[in-house]
Amino acid sequence: MAKIDSAFFDINSLEVFARQGTPIHTIDPRAKAVTTFFFIITVVSFDKYEISGLLPFLVYPVLLAVIGNIPSDYLIKKIILVAPFAFFIGILNPFFDRAPMLDLGFMTISGGWISFLSILLRFILTVSAALILIATSGFREVCLALEKLKSPRIFSIQLLFLYRYLFVLINEARRLIRARQLRSFNGRGMGLTVAGSMIGHLLVRTLNRARRIHLAMMCRGFDGEIRILRTLRFTMRDACFILGWILIFLFLRFNNLPRMMGTLFTGHFS
Repeated sequence: MAKIDSAFFDINSLEVFARQGTPIHTIDPRAKAVTTFFFIITVVSFDKYEISGLLPFLVYPVLLAVIGNIPSDYLIKKIILVAPFAFFIGILNPFFDRAPMLDLGFMTISGGWISFLSILLRFILTVSAALILIATSGFREVCLALEKLKSPRIFSIQLLFLYRYLFVLINEARRLIRARQLRSFNGRGMGLTVAGSMIGHLLVRTLNRARRIHLAMMCRGFDGEIRILRTLRFTMRDACFILGWILIFLFLRFNNLPRMMGTLFTGHFS
C-alpha cells in the first residue's frame, strides 16, 4: 500500500515542480517543446556506435534541471524505473555484433557493447529531457503547446487523458488493495489467484469511473479544448531560447567536442 501511495505522490510531484517560478518555468511551453523535440531528433540521429559525441548533450538536461530547481535524485529514480525497456532493447547487441571496435590493451570491446552503451545513453538523454519539459511546464501546458504548434487536437486530448487517467488507475488500485488488506485474516486471500481476479476488477472499476468522469466533464461544458489559467505569450526571449539551443545542438552534432578537446590537449602537451 505504501508503494502505491509513493508512486501516486511521485507522479504528482511533476505537477508540483511545474508550479515553481524559476526562469525556466517562465519560458513559453511551446519554446521548450520545440527545443526538446529538436534535442531528441539530434540525439537519435547519431551513428549507432557513437558515445563520445553524445556526452556533451548532457548539458541540456543538466542545465535545465539545475536552473529549474528539479531534484536530481527524483530524475534519476524515474529514469531507473523505466530503464529496463532500453536495457532489454539493447542487451542482445553484444551477442550478435562481436566485431572488435575498441582495444584497451588488456581487453577488446566489441561493437555490440558499444552500441548497447550508446542506446542506454540516448535513452537517458531523451527521457530526462522529456521529464524536465513536463516538470518545468506542467503536462496540461505541454498538451496545449502541442495543440498550438498545429499537432492534431485528437492527439493532444488523448495524451492529456492518458496522463490524467493514470491517477484514476492508481486511486482505484489503492482502494482495491486497502479493501483486500482489511478483509484478509492470517494472510488469507493474499495469493496470486486473488491478485489475478483483482486486476480484472481494477480494469472494470477504472473504466466505469473514467466513464463517470467523462460524463461529468461533458455536463460542465467540456468541448475538447484544453484551457489553462495563464495565457501563453510567445516573446523574443522564447525565440532566443529556441535559436540558442538549436545552434548549440547543431554545433555538437557536427563537431565531436570531446575528441576536439582531446586533440587540443594532446597537441598542446606533445
